[in-house]
Amino acid sequence: MSQTVDRALSILPLLAQGPADLGQVAERLGVHKSTALRLLRTLHEHGLVYRQEDQRYRLGARLFALAQEAVENLDVREIAHGHLVALNDRCGHTVHLAVYEEQEVLYIDKVESRYPVRMYSRIGKPVAITVAAVAKLLLADLTEPERRVIAEKLDYPMYTSRSTPGAAAFLKELAVVREQGWATDLGGHEESINCIGAPIRGADGRVVAAMSVSAPNVVVTAEELLTLLPLVRRTAETISREYSGTTRPKKA
Repeated sequence: MSQTVDRALSILPLLAQGPADLGQVAERLGVHKSTALRLLRTLHEHGLVYRQEDQRYRLGARLFALAQEAVENLDVREIAHGHLVALNDRCGHTVHLAVYEEQEVLYIDKVESRYPVRMYSRIGKPVAITVAAVAKLLLADLTEPERRVIAEKLDYPMYTSRSTPGAAAFLKELAVVREQGWATDLGGHEESINCIGAPIRGADGRVVAAMSVSAPNVVVTAEELLTLLPLVRRTAETISREYSGTTRPKKA
């Protein structure tokens, strides 16, 4: 299996040099044409290569989309990180940054709370999509038909009595989040944890990421956490301006 993956991946830098036919790919890999064809078909099915009318293969549009997405996500994390740390310094609570990828909302950055009680969230881990504040912000930015399709496909586990009970309630909440420009999770995933979040937007105004501040009830009440919302929103707006290029980041 590892050899097959290695051979398939070896095709990509070959095609990066320009289109190549089946024979050229097979010769470069040192395999039979039938093996090369099987690998090319697999890559084609995933949109990573494209077969032209002249039967030569080139890199597929999906590969460029993935590369662009990766660059954008890396950039937003790099730009946001210093601001997340500064926000954490001011409030002391856990700060997250998340993005929406392949129908999942994933944390891509986290600054730990200064308090002894900490959250078990991890970078790269999917969030509870039907209750998390960052998930609501990211999904609320989608078009209404897109939101409806996603909402109807999701499961709605009742983590707590405050969890979102179903698609209708979720769509209603997404509409509110879209209108107000911020989101909360007040005990929806864990009874003792509250969270407030704000969106990070690109130059086109679309939401590219979402950030949040979370804290347990033993440290701060939900009402006290909500007083931090203006600070969270200002931080998100600052990151948005730097990400979209409307302001230049301050020099260290």
